[in-house]
Amino acid sequence: MNKKKIERAVRNILEAIDEDPTREGLQRTPERVAQMYEDIFAGTNQNPEEHLEFFSDDMDYEDLILVKDIIFYSMCEHHLIPFFGKVHIAYIPKEGRITGFSRLARLVETVARRLQLQERMNKMIADAIVKILEPLGVLVIVEAEQMCMTMRGIKKTESRTITSAVRGIFKEDSASRAEVMNLIKGSD
Repeated sequence: MNKKKIERAVRNILEAIDEDPTREGLQRTPERVAQMYEDIFAGTNQNPEEHLEFFSDDMDYEDLILVKDIIFYSMCEHHLIPFFGKVHIAYIPKEGRITGFSRLARLVETVARRLQLQERMNKMIADAIVKILEPLGVLVIVEAEQMCMTMRGIKKTESRTITSAVRGIFKEDSASRAEVMNLIKGSD
């Protein structure tokens, strides 16, 4: 990430909205924005799959694993406005190929820390889990508040957008899918 280019762009934006980038309250704004962007977009050049290290379980565990309410913050690539919410990840391991719970949260964090679309987040998370863990099934649900809907445009506050990515057994077995949905609803 080129901080100097970002600082220059922020100064240009301030001027474009008829602000004076040299006034006292704005003098360090370009620098602060560049620093913030470095953090917000830290996942841009990272491979999310690197966070999914699998290990075999001696028990040959092949039952449902659900990590729900993983909080995330991301930036809409259409308007450069935040969207945020929760991710729920369910998977059924195959042959005991499981990963640490915190690794799933790191996967979400990496995928979210880039210019993003909610639908793409779902797909990227599910596809990474399928590729690395090779589970029997994966179900990823993202619930988010899109600030481009609440701050601008239609201005519908507190609306949530829910998207899902379904792979393997969850696609074929409605009872397994319903079990996951009931477990997730238990948090509301």
